[in-house]
Amino acid sequence: MAKDNLNKQVDNLTEVENVLTKSEQYIEKNQKMLMIVVGGIVLVVAAVLGVNKFYLQPKGKEAQEQMFMAEQYFAKDSFNLALNGDGSALGFLDIIDDFGSTKAGNLACYYAGISYLHMGQYQDAINYLDKFSTDDLLLGPIAVGAKGDAYMELGQADKALDLYKKAYGLTDNELTTPVYMMKAAGVLESKNNFAEALKIYETLKQKYPNSNEGRSIDKYIARAKIKLNS
Repeated sequence: MAKDNLNKQVDNLTEVENVLTKSEQYIEKNQKMLMIVVGGIVLVVAAVLGVNKFYLQPKGKEAQEQMFMAEQYFAKDSFNLALNGDGSALGFLDIIDDFGSTKAGNLACYYAGISYLHMGQYQDAINYLDKFSTDDLLLGPIAVGAKGDAYMELGQADKALDLYKKAYGLTDNELTTPVYMMKAAGVLESKNNFAEALKIYETLKQKYPNSNEGRSIDKYIARAKIKLNS
């Protein structure tokens, strides 16, 4: 019995040695290719780090500085100047063209979309908001909801409703969630879907009673119930 175990151990060691030998032979045979592959990976990583440190970071800082005046115009509702600049300071459209690969360039797409929305150029608003991406818990829902507003103005209520629902489903907070719940319910009422609108109103009352919308929600609940039963 002990002899059998010993033989098995010897066989196992032999197999391991064979595997190691084959691996060594493979490495030796393909050493040049492996060195090229490893070297290539190192070069790619170094290039990415270099681009980030010596190009994107300085570019991003410059974009933020250039966008300062456009943000000031935006805050004052001077949307045309915010978009196109004033001749000396860049507008959001310039920032997007010149610094589109930076965080500031991405944010400029949001500003441009909201600016166009205020100016009544709804398709342009949608186009730029589509280019904007964020994980921010407030800007994310606002950008999606703004697209809903634009589609609503273009007479595409179904598309607007989908976006309002998406907007209030993205995050759970008292600032944006009740706003887009109300907008979604309003669209549903306009489509005579009072039952679903009522569900949204009642959910809002339950979850966000202290929000601005929650404090006045009872009248909307009462109206939806009356229309539902009429």
